Amino acid sequence: MPYPAGSILVTGSIVFDLLVRPVDGLPPWGATQWVDSIDRHLGGNGAIAAYALGRLGAAVTLAGAVGDDDFGRYVLDRLRSAGVDVSQVHIAPSLQTATTIGLVNASSERLFLHVKGASDAADPDQVRFAGCRYLHVGSVFQMARLRVGARSLVERARRAGLITSVDAAWDPLGRWMDDFAPLCPLLDFLFLNHQEARMLAGSEQPTAVGRFFRDRGVGVVVLKLAENGCAVSTAQEEFHIPGFPVTAVDTTGAGDCFCAGFLAALVRGSSLQEAALFANAVAAHSIQRVGGTEGVIGFEETAAWIRHAGTPNETTDERQ
Repeated sequence: MPYPAGSILVTGSIVFDLLVRPVDGLPPWGATQWVDSIDRHLGGNGAIAAYALGRLGAAVTLAGAVGDDDFGRYVLDRLRSAGVDVSQVHIAPSLQTATTIGLVNASSERLFLHVKGASDAADPDQVRFAGCRYLHVGSVFQMARLRVGARSLVERARRAGLITSVDAAWDPLGRWMDDFAPLCPLLDFLFLNHQEARMLAGSEQPTAVGRFFRDRGVGVVVLKLAENGCAVSTAQEEFHIPGFPVTAVDTTGAGDCFCAGFLAALVRGSSLQEAALFANAVAAHSIQRVGGTEGVIGFEETAAWIRHAGTPNETTDERQ
């Protein structure tokens, strides 16, 4: 059964990213180390997903908070350039925009130094659903008020008839299922990677992860497997869609772009299998450029790339 068309409301962190690469080791204090590039980018779970959705042609609104500063103005301009409605982004004048310095090594692995800033001012109780058909929560763990208010937010969305999704992301407080379990019965879709699955479900094996969350009420469980694509679990079926063979330059934001690709395909009437394949392609484009959003292209361009990309990776992942 196809999922309905409609606007997508995204909530989550909005971050100014400063990415430094390559950094394969740190010099001693007081020294200087030369690098190839230091670039500014749009970051944050919510902002990257919303930007990618906009670039893919979806009608999308972002709810969150930024500071009244140059970083905040930069990220809002970037979001608007992709057609994102930022009318629900709150300006917090006393706080700086959430900021990350990301150190990226030659293998595209990352180390982040992060200031939460205005992210903690974002109030889920102020999120409005008018005109939206989907709610996507970029992460329930990265923003203080959202961690506490996520259940109420998703309950309101369900009462309003929205289709709900959450991208789990990492829990820096280590509370994991203590805070996440109440959300499960309210989720139509759950996106998570294998590391998050291990912490939440105690397993990285797709069938076990899918069963764990479906037993707790989640409708569709989508396990992101990096270069090995993704695994999807529902009450009716389980399947694996291989990833595309591309060279990773920077994996920042790839998971958020994956979620955006999946949802952008669904609202155009794609099946779950088609949405998973499309999501893999969007993530594959993301990791070929530095920054979370630089590699995202339009929907038709991505669809054309899939047709000409050849057979995705058939590498067998041990988690399968």
